[in-house]
Amino acid sequence: MSLAAACLLAFAVLMGWIATLAFLRLRTPFERLHAITFFNIVTGGAATAAVIASDGFTQRTFKCLLIWLVMVGGGALLSHATARALHLRGGERL
Repeated sequence: MSLAAACLLAFAVLMGWIATLAFLRLRTPFERLHAITFFNIVTGGAATAAVIASDGFTQRTFKCLLIWLVMVGGGALLSHATARALHLRGGERL
């Protein structure tokens, strides 16, 4: 593994811990959705960048990139559906 890939993976782990601390610190469920979205985008992007740094542009890299893009899109849809459900149930009080 290259040094760049190792640094990107360490960055992903650090951002995961920061997102976890933010999730625990934020008060409302709507605010906590931001921490989950941050985790989804940043750590997935760093892991994908680590694959690119390790392998270059190969078929596996494009598969990882596609998985990350699907994960970002699915995460956005899931966040919006969760926020709507919380709003309909009166999520500010939770």
